[in-house]
Amino acid sequence: MTPLHDTALRGFASDNYAGIHPEVLDAIAAANGGHQISYGEDVYTARLQEVMATHFGDGALAFPVFNGTGANVTALQSMLPRWGAVIAAATAHINVDEQGAPERVGGMKLLTVPAPDGKLTPELIDREAWGWGDEHRAQPLVVSVTQSTELGTLYTPDELRAICDHAHGHGMHVHLDGARLANAAASLDLPLRAFTRDVGVDVLSFGGTKNGAMGAEAIVVLNPEASAGLVYLRKLNMQLASKMRFVSAQLVALLEGDLWLRNARHANAMAQRLRAGIEAGLADGSIRGVGFTQATQANGVFAILPDGVADRLRESFRFYDWDAARNEVRWMCSFDTAEADIDAFVAAIARETSAA
Repeated sequence: MTPLHDTALRGFASDNYAGIHPEVLDAIAAANGGHQISYGEDVYTARLQEVMATHFGDGALAFPVFNGTGANVTALQSMLPRWGAVIAAATAHINVDEQGAPERVGGMKLLTVPAPDGKLTPELIDREAWGWGDEHRAQPLVVSVTQSTELGTLYTPDELRAICDHAHGHGMHVHLDGARLANAAASLDLPLRAFTRDVGVDVLSFGGTKNGAMGAEAIVVLNPEASAGLVYLRKLNMQLASKMRFVSAQLVALLEGDLWLRNARHANAMAQRLRAGIEAGLADGSIRGVGFTQATQANGVFAILPDGVADRLRESFRFYDWDAARNEVRWMCSFDTAEADIDAFVAAIARETSAA
């Protein structure tokens, strides 16, 4: 097939825009020969269980799924009775970017609290952690955190431990949305277990798609007492792949070696290069009127631009508004973002802000 798009084109809208890492693509091809039992009884899904155990410890159980929303909804369903509610940051993906799926499909109530940096704290959790035994109130039974957050910020292991201890003290369990868990590990320079299982996280969603996979995520159960029925819920939610070997093979390719970490480190480094380039331009006067709204701790940069600049930049580089009312934008870097891409974008920002 002849490519229908410009394969040299790069943007900063989402790490989902990137293609498949060549090593992941090779893994899909390697898994393609002959027949394997469907619906997860294949050797690649069995190997994935072994690989996940090396990262999260013995007993960790992985359920491969198609996408992040499916992972989050299905995981949270398994952690809650019908009357259960989830406490989350107002900026959480489950609240603002999943089209109501947790509540409409999952049948759960979301109890959200403001978190200007995207991070929950025990004190913020307590704004909604009340009303147990009140038949008129959805029962807060799960706390959901995101690592790294939707605002590109990171929880430290101590911060996550404090949240888990606090939630468990109230009889709640903890879910972690790890769509960019690899980026967090790369930035923290810690193994995945150190800020998940070891600090008390019960169930997590592991993201592969943003890290170089074609479409591969996994629900990982770290505490079997916190989750029930996943083997049924995955099918009920249309997240059970018949040819699961191709989903599992992608995750094995990422996690069996260090590909997941190399990809995440590169994406993070490109975000740092972008921020550093803008900061240098602000210092020497070649860039004007740009401000940052969040710390750059993973692979995203959040910035305020002068009026009209975002739309002019988007004529050449695709990216999204984050808060259009205040000219806030989000720039995401990927495993395949090149230094030349960053440098060209910084030069365009300098050109457009000077003109403004």
